[in-house]
This record gives sequence, C-alpha cells and structure tokens, in this order.
Amino acid sequence: MAPDRAILLPAVAMVLVTAGVWLRMYSDRLTEIRERRIHPQKLANTRQAGELLQNTQASDHLKNLFEMPVLFYALCGYISFTGLTTVVLLACAWGYVVLRALHAYIHLTSNNVIRRFQAYVASTIVLFVMWGVFAVRLFAN
Repeated sequence: MAPDRAILLPAVAMVLVTAGVWLRMYSDRLTEIRERRIHPQKLANTRQAGELLQNTQASDHLKNLFEMPVLFYALCGYISFTGLTTVVLLACAWGYVVLRALHAYIHLTSNNVIRRFQAYVASTIVLFVMWGVFAVRLFAN
C-alpha cells in the first residue's frame, strides 16, 4: 500500500474503536432502560438522561471520542492529501490509536482515573508531536 494511503489505516482503526464504544453504550443503555423500566421519553435530552441513568461510562467515553480524535482524523487526511507521510508519522498514528484504545478499555472496565488520565495524556502528546512533525514537513517543502 502506498504510504500516503497507509496513513488512513490508523484513522479507520480509530473509527473501529469508536464503533466498539458505541456498541457498548448502546448495549449498556438498553440493558439499563429494560432493567430499571425507564420509559425512553424520559431520556429525551442530556439533562434528563444524566439524572436518570446510572451507567454512563460508555456514553461519557463516546463523547471523549469526538474531542481530541477529531484533530487526529483531520491530520491523517491532511497528511494523505499532501503526500507527506513518513514512517515516523505512521508509527505515531498507530501509537495514537493504541493509546486511545487503551484509554477506552480503562474507561469501560476498571475506570482507574489515574491510569485513564495517563493514557489520555500520552495519546495527546503523540497527537501534538504528529502535528509538529507535519507542520515542519509542510513548511519545509
């Protein structure tokens, strides 16, 4: 596969992580609604859902996946479009996905806040390093 397209594979993997979290949220939400006999209309907005639902880890994490990862998706597209893919950027992209998957795993299992925060910070550092490498390459060409 051409390097400029290879940078898109980690983005696809990140979508798969997001889809997995969404499936978990969907399962958790339906289970809780059934078990606690919550009428769906009582969850019509975020405030109501926040007051009624007890199991919100997957939902909270899904929201996380539309914050920093948006910069990751954009960067992967820019790198591919400009043809500035390098082995370093590709390795960082896969590292970012692994760290975000770890972050999701921690959030959806033990929810150890310190470990979760460490995975988050590490992934964010990798993302900013990627942006820095991309910017240097972009302006050097």
